[in-house]
Amino acid sequence: MARFKITGGTPLHGTVQISGSKNGSLPLLAATLLVDGEVVLRDIPDISDIRTMIRMLKALGVKIEPREDGALSIDCSNITSVSAPYDLVRRMRGSFYVAGPLLARFGEAQVPLPGGCVIGSRPVDFHIRGFKALGAHVEEKYGVMHAKADRLVGTRIDMDPRFRSVGATVNLMLAATLADGVTIIENASREPEVVDCQQFLAACGARIEGIDTTTLRITGVERLTGTEWSAIPDRMEAGTFLIAGALTRGDVTVEPAEPERLRIVTDMLAHAGCDLEMGERSVRLRMDRRPRAVDVVTAPYPGYPTDLQPNTGVLMSVADGTSVMEESIFDARFNYVDELLRMGADVRVMEGAAIFKGVPQLFGAPVVATDIRAGAALILAGLCAEGVTEINGGSLVARGYEDITGKLKGLGAQVEVLPEADPEIVDPECLP
Repeated sequence: MARFKITGGTPLHGTVQISGSKNGSLPLLAATLLVDGEVVLRDIPDISDIRTMIRMLKALGVKIEPREDGALSIDCSNITSVSAPYDLVRRMRGSFYVAGPLLARFGEAQVPLPGGCVIGSRPVDFHIRGFKALGAHVEEKYGVMHAKADRLVGTRIDMDPRFRSVGATVNLMLAATLADGVTIIENASREPEVVDCQQFLAACGARIEGIDTTTLRITGVERLTGTEWSAIPDRMEAGTFLIAGALTRGDVTVEPAEPERLRIVTDMLAHAGCDLEMGERSVRLRMDRRPRAVDVVTAPYPGYPTDLQPNTGVLMSVADGTSVMEESIFDARFNYVDELLRMGADVRVMEGAAIFKGVPQLFGAPVVATDIRAGAALILAGLCAEGVTEINGGSLVARGYEDITGKLKGLGAQVEVLPEADPEIVDPECLP
């Protein structure tokens, strides 16, 4: 397992280039399974989760070639299998996205159930109920979902309004694109990454009404055709670097970025005392003081993103005053708090919430990352801590952040990667 060694106390200064969205690229890659012809995807991040999805598509018979300009050329004309390998699905829950398009285009999908998750329960029940509502015969046996349908038939699907599941919205939207008739999905996710996938499908010939709303009306078509598309910038990466600038009392610009889609994050940072400047495709943050306490409640978009909750918790841990964080989406998202306590934070976790009594200073310590976002949060904690912080589990961070250590060094951070490998965390075949 790779380790990060961080010497804190250096203000970050400069501009950082944000990669294409991880959460947006996975649905785009899965959606190419619906397309009869070549698709060219640009700005797909070079991270291990994306490599896992590419391996998944190749295992199904998809031809994927990198182009000289960095784009991916994807051809799904000759799919040879509708069975997703368990070894890949277990590595990344986003692999389950292939179920909907396989079922819709080829009438069958065999996909292992992804199982548990360290940040909390994320069942695929909503996906399976939706497939059944669309007319598929679904069996779950020996840990595998086996779904069949001569052709899916449009229907009405009401999803849980409390969660607006991203995964279920994507999978059912992909399935409905080639279904016979009209499918209405109520309480659909409005996350920008889902909207980007909707717009991609429309560019390929899908008939989707209600894009960027919670009610989708999808009229099935016979086939989709290829197009070129660019993934949106990663707003979680942009938010991470902005919070890093705030924590280190630095001057950080993120680009390309979509300021409107980052509005709730930049509003929080403004309340914390940061100076922010919005460009057309950039955000600049300047901070020269200890942050003020803030209160945050995570919620589906346009609410505060749960993926930035751990980073925001680090900000709260050193803020002047008491902050309250309420987590409404993932029941175990606070698993990073124990590691912050080792660094001197004063945090009390209750059911669904945490109270942060800000301390003037965190102190370096050996800590462990348990997931992508917790790992990023501990990196941020190390950047503002006194002394040296060593983070085990760095390979988990590489699942969601492209060259995070290189980008931090470019801003002046003192970060080292200690070369170790743990085959349980990173499969060498996933590496370039």
